[in-house]
Amino acid sequence: MTLDKAWEGRIDEEDGDAGRRLHQAVQDADNAKEPGIMLIGFACDEGVSRNKGRVGAYAGPDKIRKALANLPWQEHMPVYDYGNICCDDHDLAKAQKQLADTISEAMRQKHTPIILGGGHEVAWGSFQGLANHYIQKNCGTPSIGVINFDAHFDLRTPYNESLHGSSGTPFSQIAEFCKSRQWPFHYACLGVSRSSNTQALFNRASALSVLAIEDVEMITEGRTVVRDKLRSFINQVDVIYLTIDLDVLPASAAPGVSAPAAHGVDYPTIEWLVRDILKARCEDGTHKLRIADIAELNPRFDIDDQTARIAARLVWTLMEKAEHLAK
Repeated sequence: MTLDKAWEGRIDEEDGDAGRRLHQAVQDADNAKEPGIMLIGFACDEGVSRNKGRVGAYAGPDKIRKALANLPWQEHMPVYDYGNICCDDHDLAKAQKQLADTISEAMRQKHTPIILGGGHEVAWGSFQGLANHYIQKNCGTPSIGVINFDAHFDLRTPYNESLHGSSGTPFSQIAEFCKSRQWPFHYACLGVSRSSNTQALFNRASALSVLAIEDVEMITEGRTVVRDKLRSFINQVDVIYLTIDLDVLPASAAPGVSAPAAHGVDYPTIEWLVRDILKARCEDGTHKLRIADIAELNPRFDIDDQTARIAARLVWTLMEKAEHLAK
């Protein structure tokens, strides 16, 4: 699918500017003349394949765009589309570096990157892009909080050194990066499933002081208890990288993912917590959230595009508040 085909939709000329939809507002990244939202596609499921998952997430970015196209435009910041970074040659590390370089350049130009995945190997590229931004600014040791809505910790150790990671290793790679630079490692995983992670992974999460809130706890403890734990985590960090793996949702709500969840966390709870994250502010009044990505949409297994629609709703929610994110 070409980008032109992805950004097609209904036009309500009789409603004027108030009837505009996102496909009428999005601009090519080459036309970016002022700070805005920068959509970056990461067309890749090489990491999913290495992690022995169901491939198909490569087609995720364009499906998200297509689901976004008809959503209403709220006249916030300009929206630009960089297009897709593709992993077509099995060289995942190269694709992740290209993503990282694109993110850091977008941030240098004061854009707010929202990355459309793709497998959850996107997280290692997203984090590197944010880290490179702060390294280039030479502003000391950043305290970055990684918030992951996910049924899985994705803290595996790469089982084959020649492959350098998979969709199951990004947060281990982030932890090792932080250790090598003597940066603090702040990681919160919300919606993690006890039945989808081995004890070894729970042990590793504990050793790394990960804030882990299980899927069942998200229901039994109630939203406000979970929110308060998350706020306490956010208060410890300077900036936030938010990553949402769609398999945190129940399979009945999100069938189009690489690893469907038998239990999962309901969508209203996820969006409620995301909106709360969007309220977090730095001391100078800017928003703590700097970048976000959506991972693991697998159109091959979707039903009536319902998972793509959820992904689009999450992106739209982030864009709705994005005028506060740029710095």
